[in-house]
Amino acid sequence: MAPIKVFKSRTITALGGGVGASKLLLGLYEVMDPAALSIIVNTGDDIVLHGLKISPDLDIVTYTLAGIVDPGKGWGIRGETFHALKRLAAYGRANWFNLGDRDLATHIHRSALLEEGKTLSEAAESIRVALGVKARILPMSDDPVPTIIESNEGAMHFQKYLVKRRAEPVIEDIQFRGAEAARPAPGVLEAISEAGRIIICPSNPLISIGPILAVPGVRGQLRARKKDVFAVCPIVGGKSLKGPSDKMLGQLGHEVTALGVAKLYADFTGTFVIDPSDKAAATAVSTLGMKVAVLPTVMNTLTQKRKLAHALLSL
Repeated sequence: MAPIKVFKSRTITALGGGVGASKLLLGLYEVMDPAALSIIVNTGDDIVLHGLKISPDLDIVTYTLAGIVDPGKGWGIRGETFHALKRLAAYGRANWFNLGDRDLATHIHRSALLEEGKTLSEAAESIRVALGVKARILPMSDDPVPTIIESNEGAMHFQKYLVKRRAEPVIEDIQFRGAEAARPAPGVLEAISEAGRIIICPSNPLISIGPILAVPGVRGQLRARKKDVFAVCPIVGGKSLKGPSDKMLGQLGHEVTALGVAKLYADFTGTFVIDPSDKAAATAVSTLGMKVAVLPTVMNTLTQKRKLAHALLSL
C-alpha cells in the first residue's frame, strides 16, 4: 500500500505504549511517510534491574518499527536466546523479568549513555537511529515517573505486578510517582501542538496512557487540540485484546466497556474510535461530546494494522 497524504501538515503524533500500541504504530509506519510520524511513549513501566535501565515500552515500539520484534510475544527480539539470564540466576539474581541476550545489549547501551550524562531522550534517539527507525520516538519524560500499583498485597512496581505476580493482586489504586515534578521530554508538547492529527493508540488507558497524561502539560496540550485528537478504544466487546486492561478497569470501579474508556478520555478527545462489536455504545459515547467512528480495531495481521491506520488517517 503506497503512502497516503491526507493532511496539510502531513504530520501525525501518536501516544501509547505496549503491544497494542505497537500494532497500530506499525500500520501507521507502513501507510504514511514514517518521517512524518512522532510517537510519545509511556515510560512509567521503566525499571532498573541488575543495574540496568530497562524501558519496556520504548523498546517494544522501537523493535516493532525496526522489524526485529518477536512476532509471537509482541516484545523482545525475534529468535532471542537467554544464556545471560540463566547465568544471572545461577549467581542468585532475580530472573522473573525475561531479558534476552541481544535485548540486554540495548539496556547496557542505554544505561551506559545515562551514566555518561545523556538523557533518556538522547538514549532513545541513539537506539532508534542505530536500528534504522525513521519515525521520531520520544519518551514522555526524561524524569523517572514509575507506575506503582497499590494492591491488597501492598505497593509494588507495575512490572512486579504484571510480570512477577501475573496481574493476580487486586488493585486498589495506581500512583505515578514523581509525576508532579516531571517535565515533558524535549519535543513532546511541540509534537502535540504542531501535529496535523493526534492519535491515542489502543493501549491500556490506566497504565500506558495514564502515565503520559500525568506529565504536567500533556493533558492540557491535548485539550487545546481536542478536535484533532482521535482515540482508539482498547476494549472490544467488554474485553481487552492484550494485557489486563479489563481486569484493572473493573477493579478500580470503571465500566469495562467502550463507554467506560470514553469517559476517561472525554475531556481531550474529539473522535472516539470503537469496534463494530461495540456499535451499540455509539450514542452513549456521543453524549460525552465526542464524535464516534466505527472501525474494525482488531489487528491480528499486518493487513488489518495497515487497514486501521489508513482508515484513521482518512477520517
